[in-house]
Amino acid sequence: MELKDLVKALNNGETIVSDSPLHEVMHRTSQEALRITAELNGTYHEPDEVRRLLASLLGKPVDKTVTMFPPFNTDFGKNTTLGRRVFINSGCSFQDQGGIRIGDDSLIGHNTVLATLNHDINPERRGDMHPGHIIIGRNVWIGSNVTVLPGVTIGDNAVVAAASVVTKDVRGGTVVAGTPARMVRSVTD
Repeated sequence: MELKDLVKALNNGETIVSDSPLHEVMHRTSQEALRITAELNGTYHEPDEVRRLLASLLGKPVDKTVTMFPPFNTDFGKNTTLGRRVFINSGCSFQDQGGIRIGDDSLIGHNTVLATLNHDINPERRGDMHPGHIIIGRNVWIGSNVTVLPGVTIGDNAVVAAASVVTKDVRGGTVVAGTPARMVRSVTD
């Protein structure tokens, strides 16, 4: 099994069974992610070097308009796609095995957690992992200390208030807040 096999399975929503060959690939990939994030977070880097390390972590080019303020953590890295002019503030953690897509002009606040895996609820299968992608549309603003759970889509121009926990899809052009996050108004109100 190779990384491409794992990413395909994850993007198809397949359960990754504990101790399976795909699970082994996931752990091997995690070691690379931990090495790169240690380098990224270990000392100051100029913005171009931050983007270079981020591209190495993601395994694909990162647009020159992307800005990230370390520290940044991920235990995988190979299933995140960033649009143009994305800003990721310090302290964010992306668990991206299930896939994270962030649209153009989106802002990700301090200490945001994007989590794309759930463990099985059955204690006998607790090591099995169920992926669910996170899609963040264009021009989205996610406030600080937000957690977004697997399978959530946040529509274009939405705002997620600080400290919210997003458990369900967020309609575009709305402001959501709370735990669980609920719509509180339109962005145009």
